[in-house]
Amino acid sequence: FVERAVKNGMDVFRVFDAMNDPRNMKAALQAVRSHGAHAQGTLSYTTSPAHTLQTWLDLTEQLLETGVDSIAIKDMSGILTPMAAFELVSEIKKRYDVRLHLHCHATTGMAEMALLKAIEAGVDGVDTAISSMSATYGHPATEALVATLAGTEHDTGLDILKLENIAAYFREVRKKYHAFEGQLKGYDSRILVAQVPGGMLTNLESQLKQQNAADKLDQVLAEIPRVREDLGFIPLVTPTSQIVGTQAVLNVLTGERYKTIA
Repeated sequence: FVERAVKNGMDVFRVFDAMNDPRNMKAALQAVRSHGAHAQGTLSYTTSPAHTLQTWLDLTEQLLETGVDSIAIKDMSGILTPMAAFELVSEIKKRYDVRLHLHCHATTGMAEMALLKAIEAGVDGVDTAISSMSATYGHPATEALVATLAGTEHDTGLDILKLENIAAYFREVRKKYHAFEGQLKGYDSRILVAQVPGGMLTNLESQLKQQNAADKLDQVLAEIPRVREDLGFIPLVTPTSQIVGTQAVLNVLTGERYKTIA
């Protein structure tokens, strides 16, 4: 896969593991580097009694020992608070000479603030999306961050007018896929507790709709953190997010926890 992807133009590979275990990332990272591409190791960010700042610093060091070209903090659920982002980025940059990237989903409304605080702390790159494809389950708008940083030491140099041309194009493209969009229209504060990543939320909505149980979404979102705790506070990212989400759906729909195992 890596060899063909590189041949067809892929030059950066963000490698992650749902268990945050560098041993599970090693083969993929080595394959990427062996084909001359950029291997980015990933911290799949989550919060729990078992996860502390030291957890992420230790994982960063392990990834560097495994062999990476850069590190990404992957906030797949939008739960990284601005202050936590500042602290995490500051501590990693203070300890390690490594390019650091931040990936935040906009689901909870904190992503823009988290990106800005991370930039102030010295992060090297951040993920954004063109405005017409941004927010809700996705990423903060590129244009908003470009405007925010204009005239500062972090000025991106990007042209807002050219970005608007891109936004206009994708505004029309998006219309073609309207039927496949999720229900979220703004932010969803329930995710601060449930920690559901953007892609998983749309899957949950689809699963419940197919079972004529769309009205059970709140119950499922309340069940997800309980299932996650039962499984040792694992990060909710592919594939664990789908496993935990499906189990939560089964627990709610059957009316008995773990009567059916996903």
